[in-house]
Amino acid sequence: MKKLVFSALLLCLSLFTVAQYTRGTVKESLTIDSKILGKQVKYTIYLPYDYETSNRYYPVTYLLHGYSDNDMGWMQFGEANLIADECIAKMEIPPMIIVMPDGGVSFYINNFNNSVRYEDFFIQEFMPFIEKTYRIRAEKRFRGIAGLSMGGFGTLNYALKYPEKFAACVAFSAAIFSEESVMATSEKDWGWIMASLYGPYKEGTARLTDHYRKNNPFDVSKAKGKDAYNNLRIMMDCGDDDFLTNDNCRLHIHFNNLGIKHEFRMRDGAHTWTYWRTGLPDALKFIGDSFHQF
Repeated sequence: MKKLVFSALLLCLSLFTVAQYTRGTVKESLTIDSKILGKQVKYTIYLPYDYETSNRYYPVTYLLHGYSDNDMGWMQFGEANLIADECIAKMEIPPMIIVMPDGGVSFYINNFNNSVRYEDFFIQEFMPFIEKTYRIRAEKRFRGIAGLSMGGFGTLNYALKYPEKFAACVAFSAAIFSEESVMATSEKDWGWIMASLYGPYKEGTARLTDHYRKNNPFDVSKAKGKDAYNNLRIMMDCGDDDFLTNDNCRLHIHFNNLGIKHEFRMRDGAHTWTYWRTGLPDALKFIGDSFHQF
């Protein structure tokens, strides 16, 4: 009899725990009218389990998707809501709002001729809109950003350019382009991605334009200097079998040379959702620690 009672209690506890993990709310493909981009932009948002039943204000993490994906990628393939629910239930992270905008294939920057001003949209329209529409603590110490691949580039670009806006950032498999990579890019490959960002193909060092230098983590961090990042927590995470490993290692060494404090992690894995999904709990914990008072 005692064994039956004990088993029943364990079952109830398990069901209760699962319920706690699934109580967050996900709202997909919401829209914001952007004057800067001249169109509606979609976004998906995760609201923690007690959002609808409380009057409290929450910290926020902006979570950026990769190339050719959209605002629903982190939910559909990354299971970000389930991971956040579990981490919150276990008290490993504070309840937070997670916002996922649709970045298209913009790399989250203004392109070379300003025909696509995604960075201006994100900083000037999107963040203010989100932080007025939802109960968010709209200040640096309660704001984090993370992303994968193209979104990892966007994460570093925003955090390094605007360290006064973010407490912490986590870049997974960041699609950063070092000078070595840019110089080694073929004309065919340049036309595939680089042309829309940095302009028509050029030979030699002519491709290292001012626009390129203003939009890559190497030059941005060097121009600002290490003191600009004294109150920004930085984490990079890239798999040892990722095709972007070399440039991520180069940026890690670059940060070391500049004296910029950061975490650099390399786990077994490649450029896959399995890698990013399994890394997200630690990323949320890293960002969540920035929201705590010690």
